Amino acid sequence: AAMAPGKKITAKIKKTLPVTGPQAPTLSELMRWYCLNTNTHGCRRIVVSRGRLRRFIWILLTLSAVGLILWQCAELLLNYYSASVSVTVQFQKLPFPAVTICNINPYKYSAMKDYLSELDKETKNALETFYGFSEGKSKVRRSVGDGNSTGSEFFQQIPLLKFEDFSKMVTDLYSGQKRKMEGKVFHKDSSIVNSGDSNDIIGFQLCDANNSSECALYTFSSGVNAIQEWYKLHYMNIMAQIPLETKEKLSYSADDLILTCFFDGLSCDKRHFTRFHHPLHGNCYTFNSGENETILSTSTGGSEYGLHVVLYIDEADYNPFLVTSTGAKIIVHDQNEYPFIEDIGTEIETAAATSIGMHFTRSRKLSKPYSDCTETGADIPVENLYNKSYSLQICLHSCFQKAMVDSCGCAQYAQPLPAGAEYCNYKKNPNWMYCYYRLHEKFVKEQLGCQQICKDACSFKEWALTTSIAQWPSTVSEDWMLRVLSWDKGQKINKKLNKTDLANLMVFYKDLNERFISENPANTLVILLSNFGGQLGLWMSCSVVCVIEIVEVFFIDSLSIVMRRRWQKAKKWWNDRKRRQGGKPSQESELERQGHENPVCLDEDLPTFNTALRLPLPPESPLPRTPPPNYSTLRLESSSAFTEQLPDTLDVGRP
Repeated sequence: AAMAPGKKITAKIKKTLPVTGPQAPTLSELMRWYCLNTNTHGCRRIVVSRGRLRRFIWILLTLSAVGLILWQCAELLLNYYSASVSVTVQFQKLPFPAVTICNINPYKYSAMKDYLSELDKETKNALETFYGFSEGKSKVRRSVGDGNSTGSEFFQQIPLLKFEDFSKMVTDLYSGQKRKMEGKVFHKDSSIVNSGDSNDIIGFQLCDANNSSECALYTFSSGVNAIQEWYKLHYMNIMAQIPLETKEKLSYSADDLILTCFFDGLSCDKRHFTRFHHPLHGNCYTFNSGENETILSTSTGGSEYGLHVVLYIDEADYNPFLVTSTGAKIIVHDQNEYPFIEDIGTEIETAAATSIGMHFTRSRKLSKPYSDCTETGADIPVENLYNKSYSLQICLHSCFQKAMVDSCGCAQYAQPLPAGAEYCNYKKNPNWMYCYYRLHEKFVKEQLGCQQICKDACSFKEWALTTSIAQWPSTVSEDWMLRVLSWDKGQKINKKLNKTDLANLMVFYKDLNERFISENPANTLVILLSNFGGQLGLWMSCSVVCVIEIVEVFFIDSLSIVMRRRWQKAKKWWNDRKRRQGGKPSQESELERQGHENPVCLDEDLPTFNTALRLPLPPESPLPRTPPPNYSTLRLESSSAFTEQLPDTLDVGRP
């Protein structure tokens, strides 16, 4: 169908008008259009400025402003994940914490002598061989009977050794012979032993039961430390074979340990204490454990309104090789926390009154993304073996115990048992000592991955302790006080009390101020967006709409232009390929000869004078000139020249 003249002109204009804006055919034209139409003044000045120097200055200023914006926005993002710390102090009635008390000596030595007789005999032989110590030259409180043998063959396998002049020539305690030891030498206080001033060093050798050539020699800076470490090694072997019920009977009962008790000015007794058995400290007793879902509280600060107990230590029944100090250990903790006596316990002296004042603090940290802490420990891939609320210590100990079971085939005696595991002992696991020492070495060097897996708890409670000590009982009151205490406990103590067997302990709140330390986000989303807007307005006089415009032009439109050019090239290549297959020569497409389709012009748009002026000239055509006037055309011709009327002047509406 024939096209009307007006529509022909419109179609011609659509094909030949230069395309601008988001539909520009090239990236350079798009950028020029953006700079001329954007609200960011710097970009416009780059295009309209005259002179290279002025244009270069505006380019430099614009790029500097963009760099400053990016830097400031990066700082804002980093500060967005920071937290501010606030401290709140409240005066109110405070819940009293749990107080766990243990005797430093875990088991009565008189009850343990049948189990430890062989070990004690070997230890005394070592003292006599290496240091010339014998019972006749020192005060000995009891004789060690020749009870049941608990592993003399094992003592032969891991005897105490005396190293001479930091060489590997050693004297074997059991055989008394000198021999050269092979293996890597480790010093427990530093690293590998290389030099020193002492002539003799005490230690022991541990070898892999599956490979006798894999050995490690462990030495100590002091003979006391070496003998104690060697003794504890065999001691754990023996205790791992004794049932829990038997060990509870061998340790101290509540009546044995606690002589008197007062709390908040009122008398208390063993019913207020809960027993739990600690592998290294025997029977321990927790005051206010919350076992019956009842937690005691105090409404008054001061030593008169806290916990006041007198402990019976019974120094004469201490194991002389296992412990070298007398007294008790206590730890103040929350009812849901496990008391790590061996890690953070406070020692209480005998023949002294120990006052412990407390300040209560609750802390709360923000979790991710502000800090790398955990709320409940559920996101930590380590099983909690302690049946208490999560803490970093619980995670580390549980992680090591799991690695111990996986690597050595048994569990370490000082920590809870995982499901299906049993404690290590030399009868069932002859290789466990060498495995334990090597594994512990990796743990200390953070090579097991436990320190990387375990995280701090986000919320925790802390009691800051202030300890003061005074002589107790005084010289003038010692006689009558000891007589009264002996009389009160006469049915349980069949001898006169000595002040070195007693310890006086007071635990109380110094004040009832509860300190709450919390982390709060330093910035909110509203503040972050406001800061972004301030930076954009300061450096680029830009708004949110301007940012959207930048995203549209530099990402969406630019990508569209690139993809369009690739599509046109691919289409041209395909058409040329089809022509070559058909035997036709490659021709330039009609689109390239006539221009680009302008989607801005609509079919109903009529051509205007301005659009006509923007029509491109035909290639290689001379500029149009005004022809000279032809005056002969002014002459009138005869009327016969107009006998035929033009078709387009016919009046089609005439009947």
